Amino acid sequence: MPFSTAYHASTHHQALGPDFYDIVAPARFPNHILRYRNQRWAAHIGLDALTDEEWVKHFGYFEALPGSFTEPLALRYHGHQFRTYNPYLGDGRGFLFAQLHDAGNGRLLDLGTKGSGQTPWSRHADGRLTLKGGIREILATEMLEALGVDTSKSLSLIETGEELERGDEPSPTRSSVLVRLSHSHIRIGTFQRLLYLDEIGNISKLLDYTITTYMPEIWSDGEADRAAAFLEEVCRRVARMGAQWMAAGFVHGVLNTDNINVTGESFDYGPWRFLPVYDPGFTAAYFDETGLYAFGRQPDALLWNLYRLAECLLPLADQSKLKASLAAFEPALHHEFSSALLRRLGLKPQSIEKNGILARSLWTFLHETKAPFEQTFFDWYGGYQGQERAKHSPSAHFYAHEAFQPVRQFISDFEPLDDLKLDHSYFARSVPCTMLIEEVEKLWAPIAEHDDWSAFIVKLQDILLMSEAYETKRTIIAKS
Repeated sequence: MPFSTAYHASTHHQALGPDFYDIVAPARFPNHILRYRNQRWAAHIGLDALTDEEWVKHFGYFEALPGSFTEPLALRYHGHQFRTYNPYLGDGRGFLFAQLHDAGNGRLLDLGTKGSGQTPWSRHADGRLTLKGGIREILATEMLEALGVDTSKSLSLIETGEELERGDEPSPTRSSVLVRLSHSHIRIGTFQRLLYLDEIGNISKLLDYTITTYMPEIWSDGEADRAAAFLEEVCRRVARMGAQWMAAGFVHGVLNTDNINVTGESFDYGPWRFLPVYDPGFTAAYFDETGLYAFGRQPDALLWNLYRLAECLLPLADQSKLKASLAAFEPALHHEFSSALLRRLGLKPQSIEKNGILARSLWTFLHETKAPFEQTFFDWYGGYQGQERAKHSPSAHFYAHEAFQPVRQFISDFEPLDDLKLDHSYFARSVPCTMLIEEVEKLWAPIAEHDDWSAFIVKLQDILLMSEAYETKRTIIAKS
């Protein structure tokens, strides 16, 4: 079986030792119906040649992949949930199934699960995932990847033939198991657990493992310097993630410390949503009654979480060093936000000042006019090369508003990125691909009622079309 056989035992999570995980067994499901396999990303880890039968054996029955773990690992962590500390967390319905290397650049990648059964951290829950929840995660990751967000990838979805009782959707409902591909599952909450248990030696061990495995370029011989450099690097990565969310009009919904990994990759999608129009108070989770994780408050939520990470490093470095590291977040956020908006518009960056002026002007326009969020970026992709498309857009009347005049003025100073695919068939249409909550519900309804997957498949094809049209932008993000 062809797959990435590069194996370095010291870099795999198992090398941390049993203080960091529990060996668990996957659930045994009554049925295994393959509903989705991500061939694009399977190719990155050499699994694209698997037959469907082999695929189900590994990602439904969880037979071990050669060169990785022989048994799954349920990871241990704690976390603040809506700013209340919970010491009873951990992988309660998932585990780290395998770690492989990206065939292109050798980067270590995780294969984690969702809905794979009970673990010691399930807290009496069933450890399962609804089919609707699995579909929602696929839609989120596919859409975010197409929009240039550094996100986990949904690799596999298998329907498992159980009927689940849930309070937030009609029950009984169908079950599934999801496998996702990501860079790391080391969370802020992983460090918090060690601080809570006063395991200072393990904090130091986790710090050194994380730097060596994921960010070796910041290594320093002094432990205090390593801790400070690590915190600063995490601040920069998390700031980039938050900026990408804002530019994509995305609301994660549950920005608890156990949902933020230290490599700055977006993951763990529950009640996510995309903005229809710019609205700082727009929330994704019905249970977020105070709007703690509303769209406009996401950067503040991320910074609050980073302060919790800094607290975990206080036993290793003095407060002044860590405070200086935290100061990297805000300027990184502003820089990454301007850069993300320019990438969404397909424009070459200029000076920090000019980039910022255009970003603020566009944001002000979206705020004052409530023009459709995604439509605006679609209409003006390529800057002035897209003005003819904007002229015939359903949103054309918004661009006559006085709030758009600064955008029109400043956008003329920016050149389009080289090799934009403005002749791509995606730009021949009048409206962009979107992923609003009502669309998600319309995709789910025929699956729930008639087992009709055709609308879901068409939507994935539409997202792929968008992804191909924006390929230049995504390549640039990968290089930055």
